[in-house]
Amino acid sequence: MNNAKNTIGWCDKTFNPVTGCLHGCWYCYARKIAMRFDGHFKPTFHEDRLKEPYKLKKPSKIFVCSMADLFGDWVPRYWIGKILKVIKENPRHTFQLLTKNPKRYLEFKFSDNVWLGITEDYINQARLNYLKMAKTKYKFISFEPLLGDMSALDLSGIDLCIVGAMTGARAVKPKQEWIDGIKHPNIFYKNNLLK
Repeated sequence: MNNAKNTIGWCDKTFNPVTGCLHGCWYCYARKIAMRFDGHFKPTFHEDRLKEPYKLKKPSKIFVCSMADLFGDWVPRYWIGKILKVIKENPRHTFQLLTKNPKRYLEFKFSDNVWLGITEDYINQARLNYLKMAKTKYKFISFEPLLGDMSALDLSGIDLCIVGAMTGARAVKPKQEWIDGIKHPNIFYKNNLLK
């Protein structure tokens, strides 16, 4: 991938064997959706969903736990282990894992079909350093929503940056200098940030 602005596909499917989160982010889109359908946002393991990736015949890029943080401190190792087993048993797919707690990445072994990522909503070099220590072939950062200047972050060793605005009722486009300050050869812009 080389300077692939707006041409890199982020994901084909989502896979949510865990829903709910305790981070309490004020901008969380997932909490609103969960409250509408489930009436709560408590971390919940949906073991019946573990079979979903096996049914997909076409190789796909699958975003795991778009409605949760799988590596939150409150998530039992048992849940994570069951999901990583599914990932390993489906090598035709690429599984994209995203967290605000990458320190937990260091506790697990990942198969070659895993992308590990972090959310950088506010500048947090420590979070990025844990991602860099994680053992995986592909690492990415999601600056979504982009809420400040990230130009001071050391992005060496990162394969992809995803940049997006806050969506929903409080949608706010980031300042142009914040967008321009992310210097990386592989950026995927979401939410029409280049328009």
